[in-house]
Amino acid sequence: MSKKPIIGITMGDAAGVGPEVIVKSLQKPEIYQNAHPIVIGDAKILQRAAKDLNLEVSISKKRSHDDLTQTSYGEIACVDLDLIPEDLTVGKVSPIAGDAAFQYLQTAIQLANENKIQAICTAPLNKEALQKGGHMYPGHTEILADLTNTEDFSMMLSSPKLKVIHVTTHIGLLDAIQKIKPERVFNVIKLADKTLKGSGIEQPKIGVCGINPHAGENGLFGYGEEEEKIIPAVHLAKEQDIDVEGPLPADTLFFRAQRGDFDIVVAMYHDQGHGPIKVLGLEAGVNITVGLPIIRTSVDHGTAFDIAGKGIVDEGSMLEALRQAIELAPK
Repeated sequence: MSKKPIIGITMGDAAGVGPEVIVKSLQKPEIYQNAHPIVIGDAKILQRAAKDLNLEVSISKKRSHDDLTQTSYGEIACVDLDLIPEDLTVGKVSPIAGDAAFQYLQTAIQLANENKIQAICTAPLNKEALQKGGHMYPGHTEILADLTNTEDFSMMLSSPKLKVIHVTTHIGLLDAIQKIKPERVFNVIKLADKTLKGSGIEQPKIGVCGINPHAGENGLFGYGEEEEKIIPAVHLAKEQDIDVEGPLPADTLFFRAQRGDFDIVVAMYHDQGHGPIKVLGLEAGVNITVGLPIIRTSVDHGTAFDIAGKGIVDEGSMLEALRQAIELAPK
């Protein structure tokens, strides 16, 4: 039996750049040297993406019960669900593509549950298309949590210089502040600690963002959110010997983390955590869902409908997502 992990790569929204970044990434021999990559999607869409990229690509169709270790460089293996019509318009929201993106992910989870793949790496889906396709989720993370019956999970963004984990993600800012509770903050701190210890850091240093400017400035800004929602969680984490500090002003915490003061930052809401990562470069960022029973990594960009089908997309984030999936996957 091969000791290389089998990585299931979901194709995402067929009208976006997902098929292109997958095809470009699987031109790299290093991926095949370290893993068996299996695309879960539509073979004909991958072939169309290869044509848009001016690449000669061989697609090998697989079935979910086939031996998925039969992969080789120079040939893209695909569990072909055959859900997308050949004339699907690129760069536009499609309920068909949204439904298919859900079904690719659902199939990947089934394969993971059967131990046929060791990790999932996801290309981007489009939230509007997903919901028009009948699946009322805000994104990948929530689908994965629901289909794996996971309650305590979080989105972690990872780049070479900075790691960020989120207390809340795809909800409005007013709703996010309401959702920030001491028990949720504590659980995310624990997830950060457990994840980094699992990656080999013996005693991770964790910095926790405040909610208000200057982390409230001792009550000067806001209505005591830091004292009510964050400080109790930090105290509880310290009691469990977690090396954590906060709440700290977000405007300086990310700088301190990327220079090495902290191994990871706990962000309170979506843009607080995503902004600093994306300033460092979209091609370097990887999205990792922590707390799941399966490894899942993803690109840290969207479907990019404006450039889909033009053959100009950068595959850097997908390559990083694949590398991290390979590193984290059980061998």
